Amino acid sequence: MGRELDLAPYGALRKSQSADSLNSISSVSNTFGQDFTLGQVEVSMDYDAASHTLHVAVLQGKDLLEREEASFESCFMRVSLLPEEQIVGISRIQRNAYSIFFDEKFSIPLDPAALEEKSLRFSVFGIDEDERNVSTGVVELKLSVLDLPLQPFGGWLYLQDQNKAADAVGEILLSLSYLPTAERLTVVVVKAKNLIWTNDKTTADPFVKVYLLQDGRKMSKKKTAVKRDDPNPVFNEAMIFSVPAIVLQDLSLRVTVAESSSDGRGDNVGHVIIGPSASGMGTTHWNQMLATLRRPVSMWHPVRRN
Repeated sequence: MGRELDLAPYGALRKSQSADSLNSISSVSNTFGQDFTLGQVEVSMDYDAASHTLHVAVLQGKDLLEREEASFESCFMRVSLLPEEQIVGISRIQRNAYSIFFDEKFSIPLDPAALEEKSLRFSVFGIDEDERNVSTGVVELKLSVLDLPLQPFGGWLYLQDQNKAADAVGEILLSLSYLPTAERLTVVVVKAKNLIWTNDKTTADPFVKVYLLQDGRKMSKKKTAVKRDDPNPVFNEAMIFSVPAIVLQDLSLRVTVAESSSDGRGDNVGHVIIGPSASGMGTTHWNQMLATLRRPVSMWHPVRRN
């Protein structure tokens, strides 16, 4: 097999296999593989090491209540600390929910060690005509990837509709890192879970293909080894791409989970799109990688049907 690489905290990683035929035009468009996004929120955070306090500011939001099946005239935001799901802040009710300024600040007592274990969940709730609170979008942010003791964090987060997962055929855990000095983009395919095979199969042999795209054109392609009959495969394979910093904003990744077959024409189970032209978790993951250069950023992604 490939040689082992010591690149990330996932144990032994294997260098991926390169694939041939990389000159064809990708069929990926700007809307291919879009997650179910429900607006964005801008947040900032900093950590006071002297007082062991995490300061969180919810600054503004836009397009927060664009749901097809319901209509809301107002909303509020709730901030929770995971995994305990402890509510640490609730905003005031906002009447103009499509483009608003929250300007809410919350202080959370938190030991430094907890920064490696905790996540924050930002949840938006719409208030319907019967004054019921209805969840309209959620995003979770892992604190360990932010380097908060060293520098503040600020950025836009894309909310997801957790109720619209009918086309999800599993999840995949990916790690991204970019090393500017070496102009090297590293993608670690860590593992997948709950994969649903194509054509009602009861068993299949999964592997993962990673395409590096520039303006929709396949620039490079790599793939993992095949895992035999496993809907929860562990890959732990690192894929390294040479990427000049000047073209980073023109690139995206297409990660495809596929089924192996003897004739080499295995069916694609589903895909994930990551990059500045993606949306939802795909954009959030890319932006967090750029905000924390040299450090691997891990995130689960839903695998969408092709």
